[in-house]
Amino acid sequence: MRVRTAFLLTMAVLSGSVFALTASGQQPAGGRPGGPPPVQLPEGPGRQQVQATCTRCHGLNLIANSWGYTRDGWQDRIATMVKLPAPDLETISSYLATHYPIKDAPGAVLLSGPATVSIKEWLAPTLGSRPHDSHAAADGSIWWTGQYASKLGRLDPKSGEIREFDLPANSQPHGLAEDPQGNIWYTGIQKGVIGRLDPRSGQVREYPIMEPGVRGPHTPIMDGRRRRMFFTLQSGHVGRINLDSGEITIRKTPSDNTYPYGIRLNSQGVPWYVDFRGNRIGSVDPQTMDIKEHQLPNADARPRRLTITADDVIWYTDFPRGTLGRFDPKTGETREWPSPGGPQSEPYAITSIRGIIWYSESGVRPNTMVRFDPQTEKFQTFAIPSGGGVLRHFEATAQGNIVTANSGVNKIGLVEIGTLSANRTN
Repeated sequence: MRVRTAFLLTMAVLSGSVFALTASGQQPAGGRPGGPPPVQLPEGPGRQQVQATCTRCHGLNLIANSWGYTRDGWQDRIATMVKLPAPDLETISSYLATHYPIKDAPGAVLLSGPATVSIKEWLAPTLGSRPHDSHAAADGSIWWTGQYASKLGRLDPKSGEIREFDLPANSQPHGLAEDPQGNIWYTGIQKGVIGRLDPRSGQVREYPIMEPGVRGPHTPIMDGRRRRMFFTLQSGHVGRINLDSGEITIRKTPSDNTYPYGIRLNSQGVPWYVDFRGNRIGSVDPQTMDIKEHQLPNADARPRRLTITADDVIWYTDFPRGTLGRFDPKTGETREWPSPGGPQSEPYAITSIRGIIWYSESGVRPNTMVRFDPQTEKFQTFAIPSGGGVLRHFEATAQGNIVTANSGVNKIGLVEIGTLSANRTN
């Protein structure tokens, strides 16, 4: 069943668009050296207020590239970013609804199945922080990166208590991971650092990446037992940091013009990553940091995130093609399945729980949680209550649930997965 919903969603802005801002020092007018020209707002009542208000925090391209909203929708959207006096809110939302109305977008395809979910969402205290990646901590709390505000956040889902931690200016944290001592590590994508937060003291230490031409630390993955963390970089590199010494090792990918994106460890502690700029998946020797690339059969494949099941098989979301993929490193075999939302569904965040694959569709209204059973090859989908606004990274909790960061609606989520029907046990 295809459903078009009245949920007021956030902008379907690709991470690459956000990176274009952050990696270049965030151009308030939406332009950057060597990039597209700045966005020019149409003439009309409210234009000056939009120009003055919105460019304080982000480029105008976020408005131009949005899905668009009604006046009430823009007011709800603005409320997640900043508090405005009622007259200003009315003027700005009316202008935006006139010049940036609702655009056509695929509706969510809702499929029934054996699982049940309950989705809870909490608003991040700092408006406009755009929570990017989430982390399921060992103590049951949920952490997230407040990228636009240079903050890390912690939520206790039982009590609802939320605390935010300030990071050094301009860090713009992207991904995060936890070491065995409970310290939270993050990739400072704008500043070019790997950071560590001690939640007990609030102290932060950052380790700068000094190699020329290496920029944009992106997604981390922790190997706590061996006291190291691996991470991808926008500049076509993969890195490793020693948790005790802070020593950073960087390796360039064998191919040029690559964009290492999501990264995970297999059961042997070997990092695997996906290349969002090519039809490639990469594996990294954890000792030597030598990189081996594995080509996917479809030349148009652009995998964005991945998860690894207990049998060390790689599952990935092919964002631009709207497919879920499976790559077996042992045989080299690749299989793909069209996502329920179609070729424009933009599959993104992904994780696996007891052999079941869970991922998000970020290009449909509302965003969806998708369940895929590899044994039956059947899909089930669930709508995100707030619309989602792009769920970029999933992590599973010890209880078999999923934590999310919902960027555009400025919310943190917990997806509680119910008992499956009797025809399947995990």
